[in-house]
Amino acid sequence: MLVRLAGPADMAAIGEITVAAYVHGGQLSGDGSGYELVLADAAGRAEEADLLVAVDGDGTVLGAVTFCVHGQRHAVLTRPGEAEFRMLAVDRAAQGRGVGEALVRACLDRAVELGCTAMVLCTRDESVALPARRLYTKMGFVRTPELDWSPVEGVTLDAWRLELASLAH
Repeated sequence: MLVRLAGPADMAAIGEITVAAYVHGGQLSGDGSGYELVLADAAGRAEEADLLVAVDGDGTVLGAVTFCVHGQRHAVLTRPGEAEFRMLAVDRAAQGRGVGEALVRACLDRAVELGCTAMVLCTRDESVALPARRLYTKMGFVRTPELDWSPVEGVTLDAWRLELASLAH
């Protein structure tokens, strides 16, 4: 498996995988917010942030994540000097192969390269996002309730944070 910046040929698969992961995971609330269109628009995200993709040896897209820093459109939790990742999605057929962890590690490496002090992210609650929350806890992220937020009425996103000082080389 290789994690790299997504290219034009990856965009359709990334959009499909991201929407499917959110639908299957119960993370689209059907509230008419249009978030499904944001998830499907991989090319739009790649213009505004770093869109990282995990691919198999034959180039098959296994998963993707949007990496951004403070001031970029998709960075909703960051403060100056911090990085954030959003819309982490893994193809159902590739789950259990370490794809999600590889994508998170690539985000952490990118943040350290850029000199960021922390990585932040948000998840849905345990009833919806338990596997993701387990991964983030295992990787050292800590719940940060003071950064929790609500993108639409009835949906609360739980914030997580990892200080990057221990990861700097």
